[in-house]
Amino acid sequence: MNQWLDERLHISRLNDKALRKAFPVHHSFFLGEITLFSLIVLIITGIVLALSYEPSNSMVVNSFDPGTADKPNLLPAAYHSTLKINAMPFGDMLRRIHHWMANIMIAAAVIHMMRIYFTGAFKKPREINWWIGMLLLIFASLTAVTGYILPYDNYAYNTAKVVYGIAASIPWVGAWVAQAAFAGNFPGEGIIPRIYGYHIMLLPGILLATTAAHMLIMVKQKHTQPQYAKRIAYKKIVGVPLSTQQTPIMIMLTLLFTGIVVLFSAFIPVHPVEYFGPPSTTPINNIKPDWYLLWVFGALAIIPSFEFHILGGAIGSEFVGAILLPTLVIGLMFAVPMLDRSKDNMYYAENPTNHPVRLAAGVAFMVMMAVMSVAGYKPELISSGLLNSSNANTILWILTFLLPALSYFGTLAIVRGIRKLREADERDRQAHSQGSALPSHD
Repeated sequence: MNQWLDERLHISRLNDKALRKAFPVHHSFFLGEITLFSLIVLIITGIVLALSYEPSNSMVVNSFDPGTADKPNLLPAAYHSTLKINAMPFGDMLRRIHHWMANIMIAAAVIHMMRIYFTGAFKKPREINWWIGMLLLIFASLTAVTGYILPYDNYAYNTAKVVYGIAASIPWVGAWVAQAAFAGNFPGEGIIPRIYGYHIMLLPGILLATTAAHMLIMVKQKHTQPQYAKRIAYKKIVGVPLSTQQTPIMIMLTLLFTGIVVLFSAFIPVHPVEYFGPPSTTPINNIKPDWYLLWVFGALAIIPSFEFHILGGAIGSEFVGAILLPTLVIGLMFAVPMLDRSKDNMYYAENPTNHPVRLAAGVAFMVMMAVMSVAGYKPELISSGLLNSSNANTILWILTFLLPALSYFGTLAIVRGIRKLREADERDRQAHSQGSALPSHD
């Protein structure tokens, strides 16, 4: 049977070229695999949830509280189907697993990109995979945002309203972009079917395509090797083969990882649609996105309100804070392989302290993102008395630039101190070895 299949499918060639690929044995290299495992679980749980979800904002009778024949209690179908999912056996649990897997997928992708950046694994010939990884991160975030709108409770309604307003703030073409993205003016009858199409077809298709491209390029170019591989076998692949050793490790990691997520999903609830209720004209104060987009919300919170017109288009603070600034930040991240002028790295993950400027810039960037995320809680900071409403924006803007600058120069100073200690240790070792080599006169 094996020979029959091999003659037709060349399985032995597949085994030699792909299934025998060596994977580095290092815990940090599992971050990309955790991202992949999360995507797989998200697809599985999403399919199950889609079987009971009704992608429509048409009004239906509330089966939990139908009201009277003269005055029926009507709810949007999407919101009503979410209530029914919560009432199903294991339905609320599926929503929790789906929610937390989405957060973990983005967190694992962020940490994975941090490892790539700090170890220089984005350099030639791996620039394309860095860019694909950035696209994966962007589209994963967009997929999560569309998922938040689908329950169509009052929170989701206000979230969609904010996103619509951001799209409409684009100069000259904003109204057209917003209506094209949301199937008409907000709130329109086509909003939920359109968002549903994005969430279960368009965006997952893009994620699967970019993931496949990312993995194919990685197999073609091979992993960067951990530093210990340089000492064991210089410029040779050191690791365990995919088919016989890495696969069992991946399966065990998948089961353990999924089990942990299921465990804490049983105790940590997610978005309570019953609490917020169906969509209404009642606004929700201080609506906030998830942690990975909170920095954008922080930028919106601290940019003073303004608007000016040029050539018939309006440029306002909403466009600058939610579109222009994030575009500049993401563009800077895309440009990382072109901005780094250090020697190309074909084989080994670099020690971050050997590249102090890159390390310091990365630390400063993360500090800036953290400060801007904290700025997203400006109303809470003011109400708690930590900030004064009159100077809150000024303080937050100062911190946005001051703390990254301090962290940049502080990181450079620490790295220089580490380098001096290393040089002193090396001189001591050389002096000790030279002293040991001198002939004895006893």
